[in-house]
Amino acid sequence: MKITETEVRYVADLANLRLTDEEVLRMTAELSSVLEHMDKLNELDTSDVPPMAQVLYEAEETATLRPDREKPPLGAEAALANAPQAGAGHFKVPKVIER
Repeated sequence: MKITETEVRYVADLANLRLTDEEVLRMTAELSSVLEHMDKLNELDTSDVPPMAQVLYEAEETATLRPDREKPPLGAEAALANAPQAGAGHFKVPKVIER
């Protein structure tokens, strides 16, 4: 599947990104490559493969999942202690989306 420059520009606009013509060309090629790879993967027969939520299993040596441990929450005061700006128990951040 190929992606067009028009589609790249549309998605960039939705993401509020300003891309140069050179970046649009590069993204078009790279995204098309990713989509072509996905098309190849879609050709595989996965009917005998059971669905799974985790790639690793707890019984395997390579499992990187740690057991859950209960501990007290951080709390708003501690979380906001090093915030550049805080107010009313929240982080204050500059407005980043303007249209």
